Amino acid sequence: MKRSGSRFHNKRSVKNGLSPGTLVHIGEESNKKVQISVIGYTPDSIEEHRFEQIDQYLDNPCDSAVLWVDIEGVHDVELIRALGEKHAFHPLVLEDIVNTVQRPKIEDYGDYLFIVLRMLSPTAGGDFSSEQLSIILGPDYLFTFQEGIKGDAFDSVRNRIRNGKGKIRGMGADYLAYALIDAVVDGYFTVLEEFGEGVVDVEEELTLAPDQESLRSINTMKKEIIYLRKSVWPLREVISFLERGDSHLLHDDTRLYFRDVYDHTVQVIDTVETYRDLLSGMLDLYLSSISNRTNEVMKFLTVIGTIFMPLTFLVGVYGMNFKHFPELEWQNGYFILWGLMIAMALLMVIYFRRKRWL
Repeated sequence: MKRSGSRFHNKRSVKNGLSPGTLVHIGEESNKKVQISVIGYTPDSIEEHRFEQIDQYLDNPCDSAVLWVDIEGVHDVELIRALGEKHAFHPLVLEDIVNTVQRPKIEDYGDYLFIVLRMLSPTAGGDFSSEQLSIILGPDYLFTFQEGIKGDAFDSVRNRIRNGKGKIRGMGADYLAYALIDAVVDGYFTVLEEFGEGVVDVEEELTLAPDQESLRSINTMKKEIIYLRKSVWPLREVISFLERGDSHLLHDDTRLYFRDVYDHTVQVIDTVETYRDLLSGMLDLYLSSISNRTNEVMKFLTVIGTIFMPLTFLVGVYGMNFKHFPELEWQNGYFILWGLMIAMALLMVIYFRRKRWL
């Protein structure tokens, strides 16, 4: 089970001494072009555009009841700055967008809400990718900022908008925010299912033949469950605000849906805590297994040493270099000594077996 540890280490020292609101990208470096996707829709119509330059986006405004702007890639600081100036977003919001090691949170700026959470996706080999998702929710618009990792959890939402399925085209931007956050939380269940299969595999290894590879897997999975816990626990506060907060951007009809997302978040937290307890128990099981194996080896060596102690004594006695030994003149002394040693060894083996020491 190959797992990556790069997500656990991020350099934030590059911002030391800089004034608040200074835009410095912190996260994985990328040379990819930033993609800007725009979907505007009403109950009866939809228009969709895709841009690679910020000027193309600024020169093509989209007039719709609800506007969703999705930016894939936050490493282009100047693009984020131009976008923030166009829509009058606070500099601290832009700073948090390009700083991809934020804790999940929600901030109310009056005219819009700023939401940060982690978006997780399973990858090959039992691992998972993680990227920061920043959301700006306004009265009739919604901006999402992704780090630019290939793929996201929003394909189902896009298809519902394009096909006009469900309530999404007839609701406001707050319902769109619910749909996106719900898709992110559903992705947590997929990651946890893959993670659970890894836990079962390691548990079987511990039962059959624990080794150093098992210990490395346990330590790596403990780091990942800590990362998952840090990603999920603050999310409960975010969803709780969306469900119960007094922002005028959230309608009462949508709060009911956020209550359902809150229940899902609590389920995810319970699952994470369960796996965390299991991994702690598995580490104790590994140490106990290694200790038991060591005890078995030591017991076996002790029995072997005990059997050979009297034999070594006899050999030592008759190996002394004295000139006069009474038994030296015995015609069958050599064979008698061998018989005596074999008999002693057999008797000791029989005794140990009766005591169940062997």
